Amino acid sequence: MSADILPIVRTVADLRTQVRAWRAAGLTVAMTPTMGALHEGHLSLVRLARTRAQRVVASIFVNPAQFGPHEDFDRYPRNESGDSALLASAGCDLLYAPDVSQIYPQGYATKVSVSGVSEPLDGAARPGHFDGVATVVAKLLNQAQPDVAVFGEKDFQQLQLIRRLAIDLDLPVEIVGAPIARDADGLALSSRNAYLSAEERAVAGMMNTVLADAATRLKAGDSVEKVEATGRAALERHGFQRVDYFEVRQVGDLSPAGPPPYEGVVRIFAAAHLGQTRLIDNRAV
Repeated sequence: MSADILPIVRTVADLRTQVRAWRAAGLTVAMTPTMGALHEGHLSLVRLARTRAQRVVASIFVNPAQFGPHEDFDRYPRNESGDSALLASAGCDLLYAPDVSQIYPQGYATKVSVSGVSEPLDGAARPGHFDGVATVVAKLLNQAQPDVAVFGEKDFQQLQLIRRLAIDLDLPVEIVGAPIARDADGLALSSRNAYLSAEERAVAGMMNTVLADAATRLKAGDSVEKVEATGRAALERHGFQRVDYFEVRQVGDLSPAGPPPYEGVVRIFAAAHLGQTRLIDNRAV
C-alpha cells in the first residue's frame, strides 16, 4: 500500500463502519494504538499485528490524560503525514486519528483505574499516568473492537496493566506483547529519543548495558538488593542525572521479586533522566 492511499478516519462512527465492513467480509482485525511520532519500534508492532489478523488499524492519539502537569504533552512530537507514510509502508490498512472530542466529549466524566499492577515503578513516579492509559485504551478497544491488539514490551508495565484491564472488563480481544526494538547500541526505540542531544544520545545506550549486567549478576547469585543498588549506581556513574527506579519485579503482577530462582520469573526495570529526557527500559532475566 502506498502512503497516499492509506485511509484515515477521525470519528468513532467512521471507524466502526470500516471495521463492520471487514467483519462482514469474514476478515479478522488487529489494532496497534500509538501516540504517533512513529519509529521502527511502532512499525514492528504493525508488522506483528499483520501476522495475527487480516486487517490492521493503527490509532494515533496524544492522550492528554496520561501526561502529568509538568510533563511534555505540548512538545510531544507530532507528524501525522510522516506517520501515515510509515504505517502504509508497514502494511497498515487504516489510520484512526481522532481529535480530543472523539475520546473525551463534552461532559465526559468516567475514569478507568487498574489497581495493583499500576502502583509501583511508573505508577509511583508518575501519579495518575496509568489511569489515563487505562481509560484511553479501554475506549480505543471499545471503539475499534479488534480481535487482537498489539503493544510493545518496552512499556512492560503498561502491557501488564492492559492485560489485566482486558481480563477484568471481559473485553473480547487478545492482548499481544511485541519484543523491544533497539538501536545498534541497545537503546530501546522511543519517540522521546528525539529529545536527546548528541552528547546525551552517546550515553543513553548504557541503560541497556546496565540492565544486561544486572540480569547476569542476578542469575549468578547476587541478591536482589545488591543488583538494584549496583544498577542504580552504574546509571548515575554513566551520567544519568536522576534515577526514578532500578528494580527487580515479578513478571505477572510486578510485585517485588521473591526468592530465587529468578530466570523467567522476574524482570528488571529502569527509569532515569538524561537532561530533559526521561528514558525507560526493562529486561527479562
